[in-house]
Amino acid sequence: MEFIGPNTYCREKDFVLLKGDSLDILPLLRNESVDMIFADPPYRLSNNGISCKSGKMVSVNKADWDKSKGFEEDFKFTYEWIRLCKNVLKPNGTIWISGTPHNIYQVGYALQSLGFHVLNEISWYKPNAPPNLACRCFAHAHETIIWAKPSKDAKHKFNYELMKKWDDKISPGGKQMRSVWNIPLTPQNEKKYGLHPTQKPEELLRRIISSSSDKGDIILDPFNGSGTTGVVACSLGRKYIGIDQDEKYLELTKRRLSEIQAQNRLSDF
Repeated sequence: MEFIGPNTYCREKDFVLLKGDSLDILPLLRNESVDMIFADPPYRLSNNGISCKSGKMVSVNKADWDKSKGFEEDFKFTYEWIRLCKNVLKPNGTIWISGTPHNIYQVGYALQSLGFHVLNEISWYKPNAPPNLACRCFAHAHETIIWAKPSKDAKHKFNYELMKKWDDKISPGGKQMRSVWNIPLTPQNEKKYGLHPTQKPEELLRRIISSSSDKGDIILDPFNGSGTTGVVACSLGRKYIGIDQDEKYLELTKRRLSEIQAQNRLSDF
């Protein structure tokens, strides 16, 4: 967490927020310094299609960063940011990457091309997912999250017993947690400081971070967005590095993280 440079947007004891393109900032981080990475990269699904939100028809377009630049350019970007993430990941660390059919197959191919070993493919099932308005295919009700380690021989962290005891409703009778996670979409109370079009629910990140890291570990998110990874990381006693190009979302993250820090200080008394 010693990073200080011109890209530093905010630096506190347990987190640092860096402003800029991940392709430019990741090379500035120390090699093999991060214990776990969660990445929610652009899915490239802003294709002028339609979706449903609160019962209304809306555009699927999110921003220019989510628009496809063509297969080759999209894959080049995917390969490069994953390559840079591997450089900063500790030899026994792990990376989690989310996606949909728009990008997840490129992600999987890039991971294997770079020597990663895939540990799990998690299906995040959304019980309250919106309907498919076009009615020309099945309604999209899940996202895929790939969990991988840098090499097959890496001795990765997995808090197995904790996951068995996570929730009796999830794994009744202390059975192993399965790879299909039933988690609703992000609730409104997690959006009180502002909105981000791809914000993930805290429960999703809580499982990810709790299962594959320990207190004091450094968690990196190269596509910080609304900062949910950082909020959960800090609430669980981890340290956090978030990277984003948009100052609006870095400010949103800063406010969310400041609230967590205040709660942590109160719990110390």
